[in-house]
Amino acid sequence: MAEVESFQLDHTAVLAPYVRLIGAEKGPKGDVITNFDVRFVQPNSNVIGMAALHTIEHSMASLIRDRIDGMIDFSPFGCQTGFHMIMWGEHSPEAIAIVIKNALEEMASDKFGWDNVPGVAEKECGNYRNHSVFGAKEWAKKILSEGISTDPYERKII
Repeated sequence: MAEVESFQLDHTAVLAPYVRLIGAEKGPKGDVITNFDVRFVQPNSNVIGMAALHTIEHSMASLIRDRIDGMIDFSPFGCQTGFHMIMWGEHSPEAIAIVIKNALEEMASDKFGWDNVPGVAEKECGNYRNHSVFGAKEWAKKILSEGISTDPYERKII
């Protein structure tokens, strides 16, 4: 079996929340795609409940695109501790951390509500009943209160 980078990561050594560059890959025509580990909670210590995680996923899909060009995907980890963020081009963890922080600040704000979450109708979502704006906002506040690091092993908060 092929080795998967994220399974080589020592999940007992990282200090969440953080943004970590997993890698950059160059396509046959020279296009670069970067993959980031956007870890919101400490692995094996906590998890984001599915309804909140689902709403964070939907919200960040738009909030990130409002702040930076080239996002391909923002997909939750099955372990419910964070997300893969796939981008066109090369970006630094610092640049991505700033985008993530700004998006979470908007999500945590009093102005953010159901009207700000895209794709939550039955026609738009495969599990439209499983969302929690309250949970997403509470997690955004918690993550922001802990600070987002640009290093997975040492707290370098932006």
